[in-house]
Amino acid sequence: MRAFFLKLVFHLFAALPLPVAHALGAVLGWLFLVIPNKRRRTAEINIELCFPEMSRGARQRLLRRNMIELGKSVTEIGVLWTRNEKKIRRLVRRVSGKDKLEKALHRGQGLLLAVPHLGAWEMIGLWGSLHHPMTSLFRAPPISQMGKLMRATRERFSARLVSADNTGIRALYKAIERGEMVAILPDQVPSTRSGSVFAPFFGIPASTMVLLSRLAIKTGAPVMFAYAERLPHGRGYHLHFLPASPDINHGGIESSAATVNAMVEKCVRAAPEQYQWVYKRFRVRPAGEKAFY
Repeated sequence: MRAFFLKLVFHLFAALPLPVAHALGAVLGWLFLVIPNKRRRTAEINIELCFPEMSRGARQRLLRRNMIELGKSVTEIGVLWTRNEKKIRRLVRRVSGKDKLEKALHRGQGLLLAVPHLGAWEMIGLWGSLHHPMTSLFRAPPISQMGKLMRATRERFSARLVSADNTGIRALYKAIERGEMVAILPDQVPSTRSGSVFAPFFGIPASTMVLLSRLAIKTGAPVMFAYAERLPHGRGYHLHFLPASPDINHGGIESSAATVNAMVEKCVRAAPEQYQWVYKRFRVRPAGEKAFY
């Protein structure tokens, strides 16, 4: 029944024009805001931790805008997962840094594309796979039917999803060897401590994945960060591609991970209301530290 309900809602949203989907998302966001819930509380904690310099009123305004953007991220999925190539291209109104992206790819060393949970990150994968072969890790959700739908929609252009295990990681290395693009979500808390180090994020030690740093150091592939900014009133998306500092490819894992987090923070500060603050980014703490959530 849960799978049936999710698919029904998905198809209802998919039938809507993006402006209507985003308008409904804004309504959903207001519900997230006015009805007490764990996600809103997590976002409050994260915003307070990351923006201590803000006044309480400013943080509340950021929280309000963030809940509205969260609602839009739910209702836009149907649009992003079902539109054909022509319509996906039409939704992208502007691309900043495209020349830098092309230049990095033309080096023939492959490209590591870091995509934080900022804005419509699904759009980055779709647009990227329209232009270049792209490989990324995939962890199936608990509901198998939704997993099949996710895989089919994300692979409908030139994307390839591989399992989030050693086999999948080997596939990432091979894709880089072929000069292709590899997409990674850099701001997820790793499931095991062996795959992470603590690195500052908004000045707070955060458990940070080392996969991106290991790939960058071992292959020497250039790294770019990307996010799709939602434009007001459902007008579409502005894609941003930012080259990472070369420091990400050199030195130790810890310093590279610190560069990763610094780049994520740079992206987030450009559009803080569109970041996934409802995610418990700081749930793993250094030994002896008190839990935040």
